[in-house]
Amino acid sequence: MTRAIFQELLLFLLPFAAFAIYLVIARRNPLAWSSWSKHVSWVGIAGLVLVIASLILGGLLAERHTGAFVPSHMENGRVVPGQFK
Repeated sequence: MTRAIFQELLLFLLPFAAFAIYLVIARRNPLAWSSWSKHVSWVGIAGLVLVIASLILGGLLAERHTGAFVPSHMENGRVVPGQFK
């Protein structure tokens, strides 16, 4: 679960990092609020669009399991992992 949260958080922060790199290339101070003040809302919206698009694509393109799930169990003293059958 934490992997999914970090993955979405990184997708949200990606436009902020790209804009910071742009500010460095444009020889502006990326740590000054004046460089960000006009653009922070658009960068935030771009991050949200990336997160929402990844969630929608993940839901549409995820592997679908058909059949019943058999939970993990013991057979002959060995643990058999859960699986779809």
